[in-house]
Amino acid sequence: MLGWVNAEGKGGGGLEQQLNEQLAGKPGKIRYAQSGGREVPTAGSTETPAVPGSDVELTIDRDIQWAAQHAITEQVRKSGADRGYVIVQDTRTGEILAMANSPGFDPNDLSRADPSALGNAAVQDAFEPGSTAKVISMAAVLEEKAATPLTHVVVPNRLHRGDRLFQDDVDHETWYLTLNGVLAKSSNIGTILATGQLGRTQQEANKVLYSYLRKFGIGEPTGLGFPGETRGILAPPDKWSTSQQYTIPFGQGVSINALQAASVYSTIANGGVRIQPTLVRGTRDADGRFTPAPEPEKKRVVSEKTARELAQMLESVVDDEQGTGVKARIPGYRVAGKTGTANRVDPATGRYRGYTSSFAGFAPADNPRVTVYCAIQNATRGSYFGGQICGPIYKQVMAFALKTLQVPPTGTKPANLPVEFKP
Repeated sequence: MLGWVNAEGKGGGGLEQQLNEQLAGKPGKIRYAQSGGREVPTAGSTETPAVPGSDVELTIDRDIQWAAQHAITEQVRKSGADRGYVIVQDTRTGEILAMANSPGFDPNDLSRADPSALGNAAVQDAFEPGSTAKVISMAAVLEEKAATPLTHVVVPNRLHRGDRLFQDDVDHETWYLTLNGVLAKSSNIGTILATGQLGRTQQEANKVLYSYLRKFGIGEPTGLGFPGETRGILAPPDKWSTSQQYTIPFGQGVSINALQAASVYSTIANGGVRIQPTLVRGTRDADGRFTPAPEPEKKRVVSEKTARELAQMLESVVDDEQGTGVKARIPGYRVAGKTGTANRVDPATGRYRGYTSSFAGFAPADNPRVTVYCAIQNATRGSYFGGQICGPIYKQVMAFALKTLQVPPTGTKPANLPVEFKP
């Protein structure tokens, strides 16, 4: 995230590069006459004073950054994964409290650094998010009043759409789920059926879903302005392939970066208003005067009612015994979250190989303060399911952040929305 300074004393990557002008200031000049290597005092001189650089104050909380870095480094090592990242964001301000990558490097000893680890993968990697993106599909369905959290969805064992036969992660008989249950059990088939209600035709439904993906910041720069940041990949709806029409609703066939994913959940946590993520709190000049950073851009994405219903549905993922996120529970707190396990495109070959495992959420669910997003790329040891390997990271980092920020439990009871209905 910080980057490094090159041999010429200039920022060579990360924030050092992005903010080099503010940090470095401007060198001064003195012009004078000399003779025999000595200044001629009677010839006069001209001086242009140096302009000192400013100190830049980041939004990062050092303790939370440490906890996130420690947690993701350990899990990447245990899982034999290629890499992983954790983002922690203040839901009310958009401020990034932690942005941890593993593997990392020592900016003071670049000669030993792995070149592939020199970037900030949390904003530079584009990957298919998988089921954590289902929350956008559900947001569209609720906001367009195509369904409610209690709407009945009959989920068959297989679903034929376009040129493919779709199935869920687990083989099952026909499920009789509420829309809340579709999210809690992370049903791909249920999500396809729900988003199909967004228009009279599939083409209409595609356009509506696309509009919500864009509103949530998918396919757009985050606004951070970080060097090398990817905007991800989101094709316009008229370019979606036959299969993409049905895979994009559950997070395949579209690519994002980790900060975009965290921002989606912060938007829901913030009552449906997206706040542009920020890393810089302000600058302090040589005289000690502090200049705060400009106010981040804010934009309403969905209504407060939709955001509140989504928060309750995300609680079922963690709280209900049938949910996929039970490992993310934090004793005493109401937790909202979502698991994700996506087929991963290998950057070296461009073909699917391995998985992107992820977990996203916020807490307390009914009065959110903190968003945490975790993703691990290509785990080769143990489980690769997002709920199994990223759920515990989420729990560890979130619990630490809540304690550090002194956020008390709300003491209220969860909504306990039903997952199933009786046919």
